[in-house]
Amino acid sequence: MSTITRKAAFAGLASLGAIALLAGCASAPAANTASAGASNFIPCMVSDAGGFDDKSFNQSGFEGLKAAAAKLGVTPITTQSAAETDFAPNIQSLVDQGCNLITTVGFLLADATKASALANPTINFAIIDDSSIVAPNVKPIVFDTAQAAFLAGYVAASYSTTGVVGTFGGMQIPPVTIFMDGFVDGVAYYNAQKSASVKVVGWDVAAQTGSFTGGFAAGVEAKTAAQGLIDQNADVIFPVGGPIFLSAAEAIKDSAKPIVMIGVDADAFLTAPDISSLFLTSVLKQVGVGVSDVTNAAAAGTFDNTPFVGTLANDGVGLAPFHDFSAKVKSGLQAELDVIKAGIIAGTIPVVSPSSPK
Repeated sequence: MSTITRKAAFAGLASLGAIALLAGCASAPAANTASAGASNFIPCMVSDAGGFDDKSFNQSGFEGLKAAAAKLGVTPITTQSAAETDFAPNIQSLVDQGCNLITTVGFLLADATKASALANPTINFAIIDDSSIVAPNVKPIVFDTAQAAFLAGYVAASYSTTGVVGTFGGMQIPPVTIFMDGFVDGVAYYNAQKSASVKVVGWDVAAQTGSFTGGFAAGVEAKTAAQGLIDQNADVIFPVGGPIFLSAAEAIKDSAKPIVMIGVDADAFLTAPDISSLFLTSVLKQVGVGVSDVTNAAAAGTFDNTPFVGTLANDGVGLAPFHDFSAKVKSGLQAELDVIKAGIIAGTIPVVSPSSPK
């Protein structure tokens, strides 16, 4: 397992989309408010290395782009990245094809996005999971997923019968660790409220250290990380990092133990039907809706660089239904979650992560 960080400072970074009309957290003049005209508007997107079929945030963003393009009656242009070395040339290829809006999917594309935006001030850019770029033609789409992950941590602690739950990530970057921070804090809140002692393995919030695969691909590293949690008796596992959950599912099946998972980004019960029986719930961030909203705004000539921030208050983040586990969770759990959610929104239950949107 490895720990990887991007060279840019974490300050000001935010994790993980938005919904339509999400609350803005800053204001600045728009870079290019003139509409390209619906028929001439070309919306484009570059994926992270996970690809558009990752059943997670890349796929959600791609679906949001397609939905907006269909509504506008235009044809989007997309390009998939297989590695970080693809980011800059992929963005340039979209510039060369005359794109009016280029959305880059993920924190790791920040450097390439910034360079291209500064070099092409008449093209609008949006970036998911990053708010480090300050430019009139760059709009961040970010999420305070710690809030929803806090609820997931509470659920995990409530459901566990072994008294151990676990989490691991893909890369140690803010859009990943914000989930893990909220999850661990939610477990701690459950313990405080219930006088319980549920243990979390895989992530130490105070030290900001834990278990990571080093990437966002399913494979041996992800399965090994999941197995490490299983070996520590975790019966609820929270894999944070696109398709790494697929390998966690393999480890769970191999163990033949009654272990469940909590998904991230999208409702994994729906996006991964082959293993839907393993999902207790999922932490949602509405990447697709945020992308669609920004795309429609750019086409209408109302693009600006005010960040979109998804929160529990505006439903930019949330918790998926329990689906098959509705009758298996403790009686009254949903009512408790409703109270906690209200407290988080009101600020009476603070949820703070070093990676939360600033």
